[in-house]
Amino acid sequence: MDVLLDTNLPDLFSKGKVRDSYILGDKLLIVATDRISAFDSVLPQGIPYKGMVLNQLSAFWFEKTANLVPNHYISVIDNVEQLKEYWAEVPSYLVGRSMLVNKADVIDIECIVRGYISGSAWSSYKKNGMVCGVPLGVNLKESQQLVEPMFTPTTKATQGHDEELTIKEMINRIGSSLTRELIEKSVAIYTFAEAYAREKGIIIADTKMEFGLVDGKVILVDELLTPDSSRFWNAAKYAPGKSQESYDKQFVRDWLIESGWDKEPPAPSLSPEVVAATSERYLEAYRIVTGKTL
Repeated sequence: MDVLLDTNLPDLFSKGKVRDSYILGDKLLIVATDRISAFDSVLPQGIPYKGMVLNQLSAFWFEKTANLVPNHYISVIDNVEQLKEYWAEVPSYLVGRSMLVNKADVIDIECIVRGYISGSAWSSYKKNGMVCGVPLGVNLKESQQLVEPMFTPTTKATQGHDEELTIKEMINRIGSSLTRELIEKSVAIYTFAEAYAREKGIIIADTKMEFGLVDGKVILVDELLTPDSSRFWNAAKYAPGKSQESYDKQFVRDWLIESGWDKEPPAPSLSPEVVAATSERYLEAYRIVTGKTL
């Protein structure tokens, strides 16, 4: 399969690290490329099938959770004819890796829910026993399940690192009512998805969500519960007290750290073996969660 790194269509709305968005009248077309980022840098190579996994897994979760929280999803593009009213020449690469969505005014907060302590939360806990300013119990182990899901917001940076926010800081930014609503909706989505995925054999340790407003009402936007926005662990091999075998891009992060990269751009090239193994992890995560293959 050819790896899609860049798109080149009229009406580009935004170019992210992984996804490109195009304005189609009152809608947007979101294209999930095969680009992969780590430590705020886009890597030189793409990961085969990654964009299709992100796109179609997001669609799967948008459909599964629509009864909990409305979202921007309209349809996956599975035929070029769906876009002929917008472009005379529709690239075939859009099939399977793009979706049509409703526009929304994006809320500039990353809504992160953690069911297990790992990653940056574990690093923070080791330093001062707190995560996002909230004290946690003593003697927690790495990857341990928390008593209840924890909401840990961050800023949504267009460049550089997202920064942790306390709930009070979030309230100061967007108000108490909207803060409460985002927390409730984020935790509801995570709680449902974590239970669903665990039955299939994957632990969703944490996940990141984004929300927007349409006519003053909150909806889910961007991607949802993918290996890029979440930590997917192998439930059969889960054992607290260490890092876990994962189906997400932690594999790439670990390889980059072991390579000696100082995390400053430009990012180094991945080995062919790492590219292939990462692609297999994304495809396996999709298969386990949805029961389908790409």
